[in-house]
Amino acid sequence: MLVLGLTLLAGARAEGQSESDRLNEFFEESFQRILDVSPMYQSSLGIKKDYDKWDDLSEAAVTREFSMNVEGLARLRSEFDYGKLDDQAKISYRLFEEQAEQYIERFPWRKYRYLATQMRGLHASVPSFLINTHRVSTLKDAQDYVRRLEGIEGLFDQLIVNINEQADLGIIAPKFVFEAVIEACANVIRGEPFSQTGSDSTLLADLREKIAELSPETIPEAEGERLIAEARMALLEHVEPAYGKLIETLTDLEERATDEDGAWKFPEGDIYYRKALQWTTTTDMPPDEIHDLGLAEMDRIHTEMRVIMNKVRFRGSLSEFFDFTRTDPQFFKPNTEAGKQEYLDEATAIIDTMRGRLDEMFLTMPEARIDVKRVEAFREKSAGKAFYQRPAPDGSRPGTYYANLRDMADMPLYQMEALAYHEGIPGHHMQVSIAQELEGLPKFRKYGRYTAYIEGWGLYSETSPKEMGMYQDPYSDFGRLAMELWRAARLVVDTGLHHKRWTRQEAIDYLVENTPNPEGDCIHAIERYIVMPSQATAYKIGMIKIMELRRRARQELASYYHIREFHDAILKNGALPLDILDEQVTQWIERTLQSIGSKPQ
Repeated sequence: MLVLGLTLLAGARAEGQSESDRLNEFFEESFQRILDVSPMYQSSLGIKKDYDKWDDLSEAAVTREFSMNVEGLARLRSEFDYGKLDDQAKISYRLFEEQAEQYIERFPWRKYRYLATQMRGLHASVPSFLINTHRVSTLKDAQDYVRRLEGIEGLFDQLIVNINEQADLGIIAPKFVFEAVIEACANVIRGEPFSQTGSDSTLLADLREKIAELSPETIPEAEGERLIAEARMALLEHVEPAYGKLIETLTDLEERATDEDGAWKFPEGDIYYRKALQWTTTTDMPPDEIHDLGLAEMDRIHTEMRVIMNKVRFRGSLSEFFDFTRTDPQFFKPNTEAGKQEYLDEATAIIDTMRGRLDEMFLTMPEARIDVKRVEAFREKSAGKAFYQRPAPDGSRPGTYYANLRDMADMPLYQMEALAYHEGIPGHHMQVSIAQELEGLPKFRKYGRYTAYIEGWGLYSETSPKEMGMYQDPYSDFGRLAMELWRAARLVVDTGLHHKRWTRQEAIDYLVENTPNPEGDCIHAIERYIVMPSQATAYKIGMIKIMELRRRARQELASYYHIREFHDAILKNGALPLDILDEQVTQWIERTLQSIGSKPQ
């Protein structure tokens, strides 16, 4: 993720300009510099400035970014008087400072992040980016699409250099990773024009469809045919060699890979994991404390699950109830195209129903639209169970909740409601959309990413609809608890894998024995946590903080507490580290108490 620690040329203070105004100008110019060096970030925000280019992954580019962070942090501290800033500008100052400091702290560890796994990497994100982010509404857009196809080879050459440099440092993904990644690569170069199968490859089909959707006035038929011919050539001359070289590199690395899974295997891996936990959770909680918290939460949620088990009159142990919910056909859609479409339709209906009732719990509403889509076939095997893509700020692209429907046995119906709330409304779509629609905040805050806040809100959003009367079906309420249990288990298995040196199988067994999720789900999850150390801990840590703040607000404000105002206090500053979120909610409580005290009695 790009960090906002970039420089601004010094300029004279405009007459009458406040310190906060000067600071916000600094932030805006800094953000623009980020956009200038990242064509992919531009496109994600709906900007078509460098629409034919990819990001620069070279070490020289990374070093320049580091230098800009160092200089930007120095200028922030030397050119602006924190004491003269208004309240919002003070928050912005601290966030900018914290992000630059963290970028600098993380820089020596930059090679520790796996670059090609079943969860993430350019091998999958490049085709996904072209399909879902590179919109084609003009002839120039289509031409730029072809230019980007031609540029994939150069991009992957840089990626391969970086992967090999990692390997030389001993940073090699576990052996299980490689089969899925190599298969995902092969999927991209399957079909026309790579082989005479009679069906287009993923990217050729995408460009053909996008051109076909435009009028002949926008792209005449002959011009469209020429573009498709150029795309075929680019796919053969650049995309196929790019993926071929990457597959060769990964195949060689697979022979060097081991079955050791945790971050502890890296040079100074224990230190790295502790730092990763700090960066992810925005707290100083040590691994053992997080592990013990997870175990305590598991016990609490198991107790609540037994209440539901009794409510549905199930006779047997909780473990037997888990087996029942894993295997009974009533809990799954058929693994057919019709069954998958039914799932999408019902998930959409859940979000639509919640949207119609938002004013019961929220003052601020998102304007951006949301779609529910299947994960594309080429990345189904490697993608996660469900995830969210933010909308374009200009409204040209809606937010998207992606459901992975590769195997409907991994998508139980009792979890459908909670998943829709988490990824859609009032979860990620609502939080992300409100943040980027806020007026008066610098852009780096509108698009900020603090995983503990974002995923904490997503998990909190699974629970809060229960207060509105949702989860009428006890099995859906069980699904809500099952998903919270899943996030509690993450605290246990993430620290188990990376701190306590559990094996992959030990972690899988823990999930199978203690959660209702199918075994396949447990395997995919553990393989995710292995390649993304610490990330899985953010959800529960963030949710616990939001719930703690809510209890405090309710206790201190008593009859003056209103859930809608509390949610505004959480959402209307954009994503925040948990300590600053705590401060902002505390200040909201104090302001509310002061306003109560000033009212005539």
